[in-house]
Amino acid sequence: MSTEDYLSQLSSVGAVVCAAGDRLAPADKKLYALRDVTSTVESIPLIASSIMSKKLAEGAGGLVLDVKVGSGGAFMKDLDTARRLAETMVRLGSAHSVPTVAVLSDMSTPLGRTAGHALEVTESVEVLAGGGPSDVVELTVTLAREMLALAGLSDVDPAKALADGRAMDVWRRMITAQGGDPSAALPEAPEKHVVTASADGVVTRMDAYAVGVAAWRLGAGRARKEDPVSASAGVVMMRNLGIRCGLGMRFLNCIPRKFRGLRGLWKLSRMLLILVRSMFPRLLYWGGYAVSPG
Repeated sequence: MSTEDYLSQLSSVGAVVCAAGDRLAPADKKLYALRDVTSTVESIPLIASSIMSKKLAEGAGGLVLDVKVGSGGAFMKDLDTARRLAETMVRLGSAHSVPTVAVLSDMSTPLGRTAGHALEVTESVEVLAGGGPSDVVELTVTLAREMLALAGLSDVDPAKALADGRAMDVWRRMITAQGGDPSAALPEAPEKHVVTASADGVVTRMDAYAVGVAAWRLGAGRARKEDPVSASAGVVMMRNLGIRCGLGMRFLNCIPRKFRGLRGLWKLSRMLLILVRSMFPRLLYWGGYAVSPG
């Protein structure tokens, strides 16, 4: 599809899936390579400029940024660092007369119940159909409300669009318009392995990074550029935080690309779950930062 096709579909359908082309902020790749060899990948000014150079080049009338906080985030492992990145990006947007809002969301624990390509797509479609995990719905609605506010449509409730099926209708039209089949079945792995709880207790922590590593080891990611990636592999979390879990209860559903993908998974078991007899609440970080242009 050409840029004109994307814009036409966006106007007629209301949604489009696309990726950045080579002509969008082409210097960013070279700058990232320099950051890699100079050990400045985690520099907040450089992260902010890399992200915002592409966003501003797109010509958007407003930006809503989801900044992840915690072990599952790309760089921002603590709230103070994430807040500095958010404020820097909002200031960059403001300096270029683009209203920008940053929302800080918790990624110390996995978002939703799944980690893996087809598994997460299935979960996302559940949300569009008015269901899905409550934390995914909460974040989706929060971001949508911020976007609507920037567009001057603060009286529209995105939660209603999920509940009454309108969001699903638009998703189906979008897939069809781009030559896809919204009713097509997603790939499923031939094997599954259930991890059971090793003790009685309450789920108080599930490390997002460890779950991501487990999904990668099962085949959902690659260690080398030439490695295959399985669309069906991943992890399904069957117990949420705060839920009591008895000895032997089903806790995780591990879905490997093939059986040998399970090798080494048990080494991650202590990272994947901590069961204790007292419960601590999950910390949710929500914070919007908006700076008016000028």
